[in-house]
Amino acid sequence: MSLVEQIAQADERGLAASGLACLDRCLPLLGGDDELLRPLWARLADGSDWSGDLSRVHETLGSATPSTPSVPSTPSDSSDDEAARLARRMLESAPAERTADAVRPWADACSLASLRIHRLLDPAADDGPAPDGGPVPADVDAGRAGDTADLPPLVAAELRRQAAVLELLAGHGAQGLRRALEVSVEGRRVLRAVVSRRARSAAEPGA
Repeated sequence: MSLVEQIAQADERGLAASGLACLDRCLPLLGGDDELLRPLWARLADGSDWSGDLSRVHETLGSATPSTPSVPSTPSDSSDDEAARLARRMLESAPAERTADAVRPWADACSLASLRIHRLLDPAADDGPAPDGGPVPADVDAGRAGDTADLPPLVAAELRRQAAVLELLAGHGAQGLRRALEVSVEGRRVLRAVVSRRARSAAEPGA
């Protein structure tokens, strides 16, 4: 089953977990503490309202978008800035009410945003970022539809994690949340390492 089909068939909890997991994996781009989203996972587990915890996440991370650099940017800078904008948009669009009608478009948008983020930061993907709001790269669309042959490694791994989270929730309901969180923690560590490596490279003389 393709990722698009999984999202289409997921229930409210699965959709919310899918979107939250994408956001959780991309926290390194927002400067968030690793434990910042744990209360939202807890609300998913017990089925309670998460609006208050979501507001606190907004307050912690702030709502300002990344500022425009005052010096000419490199392609790497542009990719990093666009990745941060996409992560910020995931947070800002998170619905306070977890109805299926609210979380389905959010989960779908988070899936796309997270895959685009991983593509932007994947050293094997050699093109720069699309303009803000531009078309989704063809390989990302194809990957979500089930054709993963041309995906860069970092993107392919993210696609597998997204599918795993949806499978866990579809197969185990609330009992699958713990494993889904573990999958997301693993992905967050990978992305944090990528972000750190890019920062070190940018800081090297002559970079």
